[in-house]
Amino acid sequence: MITKEEVLKIGKITKPHGLQGELAFHFETDIFDELELPYFICEKDGILVPFFIEDYRFKNDETGLVKFEGIDDEKEAKNLVNADLYIARKFIPEEMDPVELEGSSFYVGYHILTKEKEEIGEITAIDDSTENILFELSTPDGEELLIPAQDEFIVEIDDEKRTITMDLPEGILLLNTENDDLPTDTDEE
Repeated sequence: MITKEEVLKIGKITKPHGLQGELAFHFETDIFDELELPYFICEKDGILVPFFIEDYRFKNDETGLVKFEGIDDEKEAKNLVNADLYIARKFIPEEMDPVELEGSSFYVGYHILTKEKEEIGEITAIDDSTENILFELSTPDGEELLIPAQDEFIVEIDDEKRTITMDLPEGILLLNTENDDLPTDTDEE
């Protein structure tokens, strides 16, 4: 059985396209186009199921069309509408840096640790809307943090444990938090 830890979400199937079983899908990353994949994985009734690719093509920058083997008419295709679409992580070469891939959610769910192995938080999203890519974290206390996803701060990535150990500059975590102990302009009056 395929588990969520073994896959990377790339998008969602949106609707049937035509009468021959082709499906339209919205994608968050086009990493799949750089790989020779035998199949995509769809989540169907909570189970991750591989569907072998007969053909796919791009419709625009956010939408693709895929034809799966064994899905040969509109009725069969409708059964996959709204299914999340994944690829197996085993097909992604180590030299590909998923953090730098536009829209990548590769590290979502990983836990960020200090170099002393203390948990900072879990990655909930990756903000790549600016030049500096940021990990969006949820801390064990329920706070939201942003930290830079820069190679110079990353000490180790453990895909099995789904952790990233980082050596962050002193004070960087305080930039995101409210701290009543820090002086403010009104304290000086």
